[in-house]
Amino acid sequence: MKYEWEWQVFLRDDGGGRTYLEWVLSAWGWTLSVSACAWIVALLAGSLVGTLRTVPHRGWQRAGDAWVELFRNIPLLVQIFLWYHVVPAMIPAFKGLPAFVLVVFALGFFTSARIAEQVRAGIQSLPRGQRMAGQALGLTLPQTYRYVILPMAFRIVVPPLTSEAMNIIKNSSVAFAVSIAELTLFAMQAQEETSRGIEVYLAVTTLYIVSAFSVNRVMAWIEARVRVPGTIGGGK
Repeated sequence: MKYEWEWQVFLRDDGGGRTYLEWVLSAWGWTLSVSACAWIVALLAGSLVGTLRTVPHRGWQRAGDAWVELFRNIPLLVQIFLWYHVVPAMIPAFKGLPAFVLVVFALGFFTSARIAEQVRAGIQSLPRGQRMAGQALGLTLPQTYRYVILPMAFRIVVPPLTSEAMNIIKNSSVAFAVSIAELTLFAMQAQEETSRGIEVYLAVTTLYIVSAFSVNRVMAWIEARVRVPGTIGGGK
């Protein structure tokens, strides 16, 4: 039987005074907001933890290892539920936080474990002489990391960071589990209300593709801008 497309479904009123097109654009905004905020948390936490795993101090190394093993070995959906149901019950300060903030922490810390591994690998891929040269110039260990090691390491790990930035947009779909009005929740509800699941899910899929591809292009531009000739990935 031939399927009859009905893209006009997005011009229908959803019963709340807005069209489904306005609803999907609002949901897209929530998806991008969750992803952007979680990416900031992930990049800051992951960079710190990844750096700590390379410092010559066993205590800091073990703390970094514990962070990575904790957050990368628990499924993301479980972490969402833990942050939403368990953390506010155990820590009173989190009781008043909106679901948006809790999801940002859950997604950000989950991704930070992966970024920490990449930052650690980037630092350890540098010649040992980089650190020795910094210390020979009289720099402290934090200064050596700040001015010598990390600038080079981050240039190396831009490609894997690109993948993580794209993944965080896709992983934001689990926010529907705690009723964040993002794209996946919109798709589930709109499909039930309109019975036009093919059109709805194709539209949502397109928005995910556009979002991830845009991030890919931005990160590719950053990679080209910070590339240093003669280094790993720097070309000739």
